[in-house]
Amino acid sequence: MSENTGLGRNLTMMTDFYQLTMMQGYLDNGMADNIAVFDMFFRKRDDGQITYAVMAGVEQLCEYIENLHFTSEDIEYLRSQNVFNEAFLQRLSNLKFTGELYAVPEGTPVFPGEPLVRVRAPLFEAQLIETALLNIINHQTLIATKASRVVYAAKGGTVLEFGLRRAQGPDAGNYGARAAIIGGCRATSNVLVGSMFDVPVSGTHAHSWVMSFPDELSAFRAYAKTFPNACLLLVDTYDTLKSGVPNAITVFKELRAAGHEPLGIRLDSGDLAYLSIEARKMLDEAGFPKAKICASSDLDENVIQDLLTQGARIDTWGVGTRMITSDACPALGGVYKLVAEYVDGKIVPKIKKSENPAKVTNPGIKKVFRIFDNDTGRALADLITLEDEVIDESKDLEIFDPIDTWKRKTIDNYHVRELLVPIFKDGRRVYELPTLKEICEYSKVELSALWDTYRRLNRPHIYKVDLSQKLYDMKMQLLRETEK
Repeated sequence: MSENTGLGRNLTMMTDFYQLTMMQGYLDNGMADNIAVFDMFFRKRDDGQITYAVMAGVEQLCEYIENLHFTSEDIEYLRSQNVFNEAFLQRLSNLKFTGELYAVPEGTPVFPGEPLVRVRAPLFEAQLIETALLNIINHQTLIATKASRVVYAAKGGTVLEFGLRRAQGPDAGNYGARAAIIGGCRATSNVLVGSMFDVPVSGTHAHSWVMSFPDELSAFRAYAKTFPNACLLLVDTYDTLKSGVPNAITVFKELRAAGHEPLGIRLDSGDLAYLSIEARKMLDEAGFPKAKICASSDLDENVIQDLLTQGARIDTWGVGTRMITSDACPALGGVYKLVAEYVDGKIVPKIKKSENPAKVTNPGIKKVFRIFDNDTGRALADLITLEDEVIDESKDLEIFDPIDTWKRKTIDNYHVRELLVPIFKDGRRVYELPTLKEICEYSKVELSALWDTYRRLNRPHIYKVDLSQKLYDMKMQLLRETEK
């Protein structure tokens, strides 16, 4: 079961005003109880920043859904807007979620165009939850994805999340750190997140510590005296190679003489490749080959990749601003689209048409299958199908590109797994929330099932997300009908 995550927070009023105006319109037109189906997904980006994403935020989405209700104060505020009628306000005062919600488990790598969340509920309810659902899933999935890219660039090195002071507000700092842990970070500097989610916290001291003492050596000795078994010293306050590292080595020798071993040093400025190479030599020559070198200073996946290419001897990476804000890609771009309605008990698929083919939606109630190679265990492709379709793993499976349909591939010796799992049924949560540690272990396994060709930072190969023949035919039929 999940740790204490602040369950009980009511975010019902965190919605766009037009959701409420549409809801009153649905009620006035006798449509409020019509069953509707919505998909949440993200679109392919042209800049290559997000070719895959790491799903995150399901736990906070559950918190939101389970606490969905309007208080009497909320109703009074809405009444004061002089927009809504009393029948609508009365309906709001009794609202709770009664529908069904499926989602991809947190930590799963996901791809553009495929449903991450599927909602089937009365239109009145399904419309209301759009804004908060997108806010929660878009943000955490974005940061988990950025963290995954940073961790991949570090090539096995330890990545720490250091972004709280630069995050865009408390929620972004706290839930961004949670998402970064899902993306592969080993620890966070955020003490509240450590307490909330039972994950490791990490940190040493700032330049202000060194500057508070008469000299650097005194500052290092004082820190080592207080933390003899966790001594990692920031060495760039004055001169990294002429004073910082030599003074750290002096203190390390004193620690060893007292029966303790140092953790290492941290670099926070300058040419990190050159400084780490020289510092490694100095530490090794002084008899401290196990002392770690930690680096920070506006790092991201591209900087880390470049530093390693230049031979940097860095063991641990403290990444802050550019990860917690997803600097180069500030938004995931997830959307929430109507894909079906029930009319007289029958499913009526819906499609949004656009002159941009990427914005034409996939209609109907759908499932997503991930196809794995039996020999390697690697993911081969994802296949989006209609809800009533099944895949017979004993038979060869043909998939095709939904745009360039002549591109076809036959797969044998495979197995499949459905990605969308039930979270709520009849308004009640049926999903056992995993701990953050469990999500992280799951995510490692899931990401390892992707070939590196799909994860490389520059010009990655594009993972296949195809449509079943039945879904493709339905989509084409609806597009033809719109022409009429």
